[in-house]
Amino acid sequence: LTRFFSLHFLLPFVIAGQVGVHLLFLHETGSNNPLGLRSDLDKLPFHPYFSVKDLFGVFVMMSILIWICLIAPWALGDPENFIPANPLVTPVH
Repeated sequence: LTRFFSLHFLLPFVIAGQVGVHLLFLHETGSNNPLGLRSDLDKLPFHPYFSVKDLFGVFVMMSILIWICLIAPWALGDPENFIPANPLVTPVH
């Protein structure tokens, strides 16, 4: 059981390391183009285009989360949670 746990604990770190090395080599040499066409003209820099896009997405999702938590906290709740508890009656199963 300890070997199994160790494997499941260490394997994500090994995979993350391999992904990091893969991305490092990919950005150093560039990807291969089997058609032989120059694709330098189609490339966009990551910053500011994609970083601004990702920050906008984070802002929208955080706004939705804040709205649900602060403005409408009971919007997604179960209606039975609002029934007052009666200690003398056993609930129906």
